Amino acid sequence: MNFTLLITVLLTAVTLVAGAYVVAKLIGPRSYATVKGEPYESGIPTRGSSWLPVSVGFYLFAILFLMFDVETVFLYPWAVVVKDFGVMALLSIGFFLVVLVLGLAYAWRKGALEWK
Repeated sequence: MNFTLLITVLLTAVTLVAGAYVVAKLIGPRSYATVKGEPYESGIPTRGSSWLPVSVGFYLFAILFLMFDVETVFLYPWAVVVKDFGVMALLSIGFFLVVLVLGLAYAWRKGALEWK
């Protein structure tokens, strides 16, 4: 087998990443202030501990958003090829959407979409 194209792509990728890193190190701004080590770098000194408990609801909401967002992205390739596959594609995407709606209904019923 001829791996010339693969080797070319890998070498190009490594060269571009290394080049970008070198250029950033050479001409990038440098600041060694202690404020840079502070959380959020807003310039306002923090009061108290930076390790605050965060409600698990925020994480659950974010995961649900990402899950449904990524699954919605899967609809694009289906829309491109639906004419070629006909009824079988329609049935499979119908099943996919039913599972999505059931998952959303379950999350909604459990109160995962409520801000408390």
